[in-house]
This record gives sequence, structure tokens and C-alpha cells, in this order.
Amino acid sequence: MDVKKGKSGILLGELTWVEAKQRFSDIDIALLPVGSTEQHGPHLPLDTDAFDAEYLARSVAEAMSEPKPIVLPLVSYGVSYHHMGFSGTISLSNETLTRLVYEIGISIARHGIRKLVIINGHGGNGPALQNAAQMINREARIFACVDTGETSDVDVQKIIETPNDAHAGEMETSTALAVRPELVDMKKAKKSIPRFSSRYLNFSTSRSVEWYTQTEKISRSGILGDPTKATREKGERLWHIMIEHLVRFVDDLRYLNMDEIHEKRY
Repeated sequence: MDVKKGKSGILLGELTWVEAKQRFSDIDIALLPVGSTEQHGPHLPLDTDAFDAEYLARSVAEAMSEPKPIVLPLVSYGVSYHHMGFSGTISLSNETLTRLVYEIGISIARHGIRKLVIINGHGGNGPALQNAAQMINREARIFACVDTGETSDVDVQKIIETPNDAHAGEMETSTALAVRPELVDMKKAKKSIPRFSSRYLNFSTSRSVEWYTQTEKISRSGILGDPTKATREKGERLWHIMIEHLVRFVDDLRYLNMDEIHEKRY
């Protein structure tokens, strides 16, 4: 596709409607980054989840061969009510986020997108985004899925040393150090690993149930983990893993038609 000098061609927001029409005829897959604006301890910025989701989506698209997937504009707010005890957090309801992402999906389906990968940077968005993906599939009959790290979690956990590293801890601090260290204040990074009375409540065990609480009940700082173990090198490895696996997944989807997605053909 021929786009103006300076345009990447992968970001929908940079294109004119004429250029967008051509892109939609070239590729039928889009990536939608969804994050949050919420506290990340005293050492990380409020937009950590939003930045990470968009950075991942752009990095995946840039790493792929032509025709590259379209990256939709970032949704920078999420379901963050559990962090509202900390200043700066802005939260949407589950219903609002579901409706917003659903309507985005319906819109792009009308333009020819048949496969939508929602890249979720905030775990609290999970139920709303899964609901939206189901609704998009039901109404538009396109492929829609949510990745909150599932494509890379197995490998990521081999790098992270901290148990219950759920928020603003070793992982998120490492990934921030790798790509924007100027916004990380390691002098304020303090260990705050939650301990629970039942192993079925632990965030790090495969046997844990999904459960919800206000973050301030289990952490005064907002940190759930140990950011003092974070390093730039770990962050670079983590980004490499996450990008690599999503590239492979999106590449698989790119060359499959809708029938082939549902049944392997030989």
C-alpha cells in the first residue's frame, strides 16, 4: 500500500479514509490494544497498562511481513474500580467497557475485518473484554479473541522470580525499565508480596479461583509483588517473548479463512 511519507501504514488513526479503505481490502485482521489508567505503585506511571498494550500491538504489527495487521487506536481506560483508593485511577464499569469494545468491533466488521485480536494490558478488563468478544462474534459473526498474556504466560513465568507478582511488581517494572526507564523511580520501588490464608487464593497457583477485592485491603502502596527484583534485561526478555508469540499467533490467523479457523484442513 502506498501511504504518505512518515506514515507507518499500520496505525488506523494515521490514515485517511481513502487509505483505510485500501488497507481494509489488503488485510482482514486488526489488533485492538486496551489498557487502563490506574495506580501502579509509587514508582510507575498511571498509564502503564495502556502504554504496554499499545506498545505490544504496534511491535507485533511492525515485526510482521506485508500485509501487516491494522492497529486500532488505543482504549486507554479500563475496569479499575479496585484501584480507586489510589489517586489518579480512572475506572469504567464492566458494562461501559463491554459496550465500547463491542461497538468498535461491529464498526470494523462493517469495513471488512474478519479477525479481531484484542490485546489486553490490564487483567481487570478480562470479563468485560471476553463478553465483548462473544457479542461481536454473535452479532457480526467474525473471529474475536482476547489475549491477556495467555500466548506467552508459560514462558514469562520462567523468568519472574516473585510469587503473587500481580501488579506493579517484578514483571511490570522490568518491562517499563526496558522501554521507558525515565518514567520509573526505582528509589520508590518497595517489596510488597501479598500472603493469603488459603493457597486457593494465591495469584501464582494454577489452582486459584478468580476472586476480587479492593487493592488497598491487601497493599498500602498499591504494589503486589517485588519491583526491587526488576531489571532492564528481564524486561527486554519479557518483551521479546510476548512479541514473538503474538506474532506467531497473528501470523497463523492472517493466512486462515474463517472455515479453516474452526477446523484444521489438510
